[in-house]
Parts: sequence; C-alpha cells; structure tokens
Amino acid sequence: MRAIQFTEPMNVAMLTGAPIPEPAEGEVQVKCTYVGMCGSNMGQYTGEGLWGKMPYPVPIGNAGHENIGYISKSRHPQWKEGALVLAQPEGYYGFAEYIVCRPPAIALLPQDAPDPCSLIIAQPLATVLRALSCTQDTVINKTCAVVGQGSMGLVFTHTLRLMGARKVIAVDLIDWRLQWSKRFHADAVVDASKEDVVAAVKEITEGRMCDFVVDAAGKEKSLQSAAFCIKKFGRLLMFGMPHYDMQQFPWYHVFRANIQINTCVGPECGDYFQTAADMVLDDRASILTGIVTPRMPWDKAPEAFELYATHAKDAIKVTLEL
Repeated sequence: MRAIQFTEPMNVAMLTGAPIPEPAEGEVQVKCTYVGMCGSNMGQYTGEGLWGKMPYPVPIGNAGHENIGYISKSRHPQWKEGALVLAQPEGYYGFAEYIVCRPPAIALLPQDAPDPCSLIIAQPLATVLRALSCTQDTVINKTCAVVGQGSMGLVFTHTLRLMGARKVIAVDLIDWRLQWSKRFHADAVVDASKEDVVAAVKEITEGRMCDFVVDAAGKEKSLQSAAFCIKKFGRLLMFGMPHYDMQQFPWYHVFRANIQINTCVGPECGDYFQTAADMVLDDRASILTGIVTPRMPWDKAPEAFELYATHAKDAIKVTLEL
C-alpha cells in the first residue's frame, strides 16, 4: 500500500509497498480517501523540540490520525463494509492508504456527502468537544480567549461562541490567521507580533481579564501569555502540545490567582466522533468545513508538509487526497 514515512527531519519518503494492516476482532479496516494534517504532526516532520531526540525513521504512517474512507474489511458486527466513515487509526499510523480502527473512534458519514473531504474537520472538532468536557465548567456568559489560531484554535473560537461565550478573543502571531478568526466570529483579535498580549486583553476586557483561556499553541511564550490573561479563580486549558518537556511557566502567579488548569490529549476523543460529525453536517458547525484548505494530491505530500510547517498563507487544515 501507499504510505508516508519521515526518514529524517524534513524528509518525507513516499512508500508504495508498505504492509497492509489487518483488523483484529472488533476492528475495521478502512481504505482511506483523505488524510488530514495536524499541528501535532509537525514535530515529527521538522525534528524540532521534543522530537529532536526521537529516532528516525519514524514508524510507517506515524503520526497521522485524521482519516476519511470506506470500510474495506469489518470484524465488527455493527460496522458494514462499504460504509463511508471518519476514522482514527489504532496507533496513529494514519498517513497510509489503509488503516485499522475500532469503535468509538469511528463515525458514519453520508454515502452521498457532496464534499466528503471537508468532513475531516470533524476529527479536530471531536478533540475540542472532549477537551471542553474535561474542564467540568461552563463557558456560558464567560469572557474567553484562545491563544493560537491555527486549525485547532479556530475550532475552539467557533465552538466557544456556539456554546454561549459572551466574548471570545483570538490571539496569534500571524495576521492572516487572525483574518480567519474574524470569519469565525471572534469578538476581538490580538496580533501578538505587534502588541503586548496581556495589555491588549486587559484593554479589551476593561481590566476584568478572562474567565477561561485556551492555549492552542503549546509554546512557552503562548502559555505565559495565556496565564497572565486569566482573572482570579479563572481557568486555563492547556491544549496545545508542549514543544519541550521543561518550559518556563508563571507558577507563582497562577498559584496566587487560584487559576485552575486542565490538560487534555489522547484517543479518548473518539467518544465524540459521531457528535462532531453530526455537528459538521448541520448548521451548528458546517462553517468549519472552510478550514479544510488546501487540498492536495497524495504525491504532493512533501510539498504539503512544507506548506503546513512554514505557515504558508491559508494553509490551515492541509489535506491529502489518495
């Protein structure tokens, strides 16, 4: 089968004879038609941060996890061959033509979906739904901020508005991303490349600061900014994948302000797959399909990874078509 393997930093090997995974009992095999890229893939591609210490080549297909395709083999009584599905692969070996997955990390999609590629955005939406459920709090009538406006940050911006946030402030270093934030109804935007983020948020909130802040970037500077934008007894959701095991963080400030911290990562987002897919298919989250851009053929994968890693304009949810 066709598959991708990072043989060394910035080097994408396009394999054609990779072994096809077989489903175990309770699993299905999916022949993929679309595979999305995620910011969490970029460390393996660039070799930066924590990934600078990992051995290369990485496992075949690692670390793709956003897949759409048709069930080609089923060893699960409730999932029939031929069904169009959103699927999260076991082991996150999703940069491949065939994957295996198991419920609940699979969602049924309409066979006649006019633009199935766009439905790939349901996977990141599922991770956002799970993350917000882990906070055990409500954002209704709260002032919120989202630091980092890549694909995940944009999904958070829209979802917080959808869930009843009174105000959502979008923060990023890249101007074109902030233009997308406005499309997803951010009430205010802060260009971190030109403004002091904390001072800007203080002005926007008239000194009250934020009840809830999401860090969707995982960088040392973004986490520091996020922490100082939160009011006393507020909440921080650390969602962006950290780039290093040890990063400076204003623990004394967080401690004195009684700020509550949540983290969220892992395959448990599969529990939210069908809900997320249904939301994308109706008016609640159909606007998010616009994030799925650009769409590129499989053989352009090296170029696609480079576009994503360098933050090329409007390269948000880069997706490969097999």
